[in-house]
This record gives sequence, structure tokens and C-alpha cells, in this order.
Amino acid sequence: MNRSIRASNGYFEQFGGAFIPEILHETFRSLEAAFEDARNDPEFWQSYVNLMGSYSCRPTPITFAENLTRQFGGAQIYIKREDLNHTGAHKANNVMGQGLLVKRMGKRRVIAETGAGQHGVATATMAAKFGFDCTIYMGEVDVARQRPNVFWMERLGATVVPVKEGSRTLKDAINEAFRDWVTNMDDTHYVLGTACGPHPFPEMVTYFQSIIGEEARRQILELTGKLPTRVYACVGGGSNAMGLFSGFLDDAEVELVGVEAGGKGVETHEHAARLASSHGSIGVAQGYKTYFLQTDEGQMNETHSVAAGLDYVGVSPILAHLFQTGRVRFEAATDRAVVDALKLTVRKEGLIPALESSHAFAQAFAEASQLGSSDIVLINQSGRGDKDIFTIADALHDPQWVEFIKNKAEAYRA
Repeated sequence: MNRSIRASNGYFEQFGGAFIPEILHETFRSLEAAFEDARNDPEFWQSYVNLMGSYSCRPTPITFAENLTRQFGGAQIYIKREDLNHTGAHKANNVMGQGLLVKRMGKRRVIAETGAGQHGVATATMAAKFGFDCTIYMGEVDVARQRPNVFWMERLGATVVPVKEGSRTLKDAINEAFRDWVTNMDDTHYVLGTACGPHPFPEMVTYFQSIIGEEARRQILELTGKLPTRVYACVGGGSNAMGLFSGFLDDAEVELVGVEAGGKGVETHEHAARLASSHGSIGVAQGYKTYFLQTDEGQMNETHSVAAGLDYVGVSPILAHLFQTGRVRFEAATDRAVVDALKLTVRKEGLIPALESSHAFAQAFAEASQLGSSDIVLINQSGRGDKDIFTIADALHDPQWVEFIKNKAEAYRA
């Protein structure tokens, strides 16, 4: 267990920092002080664990994938079921923790960015429970492809603002959220959704997500009597990966594998592989220093992924550090491999992983047969796939789904 991951003066070696406008310095100092005070209070962590137990179905179980194990004939495959978390993904861990922190700071309004929409739904849920006003920024492209999540955010009382600038995806939503915060910092907290951004966000998000790794390490030992050989997690910004990896960082015998969005192939520029390709380079953007997909002049490139939650130009500075030290191996899974892995998981195990999570499944499936029957691999199913029904049905070219959509559209026009 490594809940105590800490930056040194805001950095993880050369990565991290807080490159923020002067007007936000006091807000960040206050946030850092509040977080440190809470982290040093044992009752705070216990109150968080109690809340997640009573409100969010924790601890989430680990499932032995017997049929998939038989399919590949190599390692035993186990799955950490974050899809069973309230709101359907690991995102609730972070937002409920930050919600407790917002109450502790006495603020009344929360804002957030979202790509796949799961963080937006989780933030809107937290705001409804705690009685906060809530605004969610979401790229216009992601609004279109994640309409079901937009629907639920609005039902939960959040104002959803489509961002029409730039590539109209996650990075642009983050920019808009920061603009809002600059003008409303006295009563507003920015619930950043991943382990990125200026210090202390990478450290703080990892702290709350570490509940995944704490549970997973204990559970796999109880189930099998030993640690896994490999642990797989998808990597967008990096919150679910840091959550799971934190439980095994101190176990040198456990290989940690982060799986990025390979999109249409890392040989193209239509992907979001910052660390698993030669296209990522070190730079500063959105308040922190890490690997970005950028031009030689430091302008951010457009990214692509079938999964909205992985379609991000940067990556956690903690993961960038773990990449440079060799503690985490990074791979990229293509859209095609991801859809195939999702289809296989649904048919073989009756589980429906999110497209984001399916990246981790795809890489684990590609490697499972290389291991022996005594080896164990653990995959983080960071979210459930029902949010992706439009994207998945389109990717599968399902004619009945197309007919259903046409009939619905005609009914509305009538």
C-alpha cells in the first residue's frame, strides 16, 4: 500500500509543479494546506472509507475470469471491478473524497471537466449529495458521443457547458474550467478529475484513488495467497492507473503495465500515446510539466481514441516519473484491438467494460498466453460500458441499432 505518495516541492523528480497565474496562488496554497490538514487527520481517511462503504459499494470485488483464462491458456486472469462503484466507474472515489474536502473548506460550488462523462456524472452526484452548486465543462465532441452521461448530469442538477474551442475535447474542457475558477475562486472548488494538473492535484487525486490499490492488494492475497505477476490499467490522465498501481508500487516483483490509447496506430498521429510512442515530449501546459503530444514549438497536437476518457494530450506527472524510472511499462492498444477485447469479454464473462478499461483488457489478452498457469494478472475494469453504447454500436456496425436510432429520430420529428 502506498497512500503516502508525496511530491517534493510540488515535483516528482522533474515532473509536476504548479505553473499557474498569480491570481490563483493563494487559492492553491489554501487547497494544499486543507489537503495536508485532512491527510494528517486519521479520522478524515476513516470518514472517507465509511462514506464509500455506505454510499458507493466499496470494497469493490475482484472477479476471477475463468472463461477468459481458459481462452488464452496462460496466466490466471482476475479483474478489479471498479465498474461496480457508484456511478459506474472509479471516478466516484476521487470526487467523494474531494467533496469531503470542499465541506471542510466551507465552499459552496464545484466545477469540473469531463471527457467520457463519468467524472462529470460522479461530480454532479457528489454535488447533489452534499448540496453544492455544480457546473461541468465538456468538449462539444464529447457531448455528442456521450449524450447519456450529459442527460444524467443535467438530471442531477448540474449545468453542462459544451466547449466549442480548440479540438472540443478534454484538454479544452480543462482550459474552460480553469477560466471559471479564476473568476470564482472564493466560493468555488475545481474538482479536477484525474491525476494531472498543478500541484497538489496529482498527489491529491492519487491519494483518494489509492483505495483501489489498497483493496486490490489485500483481496488478491486473500483469494490466491500471492501477488499478481502483472497489473494492467488503462491510462488517460492516469487516476485509475495510479489508484491500482499505488497498492503494488513497493512490490518489485509485480510488473505494472499502463495502456494508452493507440487509436489508429502509433505510427499515425491519430492516437493518444504519450509514453508508449515516440511522439510524446516533455513540456509545460495546463499548469504542470509532463509528457505531452505537442509540436516542436510546444503547441498541443490533436489526439484520437475510440474512448473519450483516454483522448487527452498529457499524462500524470507521477506516471511520467514512473515511466522514466522504469517502474511502469507503457503500451498502446489500437481502437480495433480494444473493440475486439470488449466483444470477447462480454461474450466470455458477461462483463461489459468501458472502452477506456478495454484498453487494459486488450493488452492483458495480448500477453496472457506468454505467462504460465501459476502466474496471475490483474486488470482494472475502471468503468462499465453502458455509457459507450452509441460508440460501441457504431464501431460494431450493428444494423439493428442503426434502424432503432432512425426510428427514434423519425418519431421525434413527427
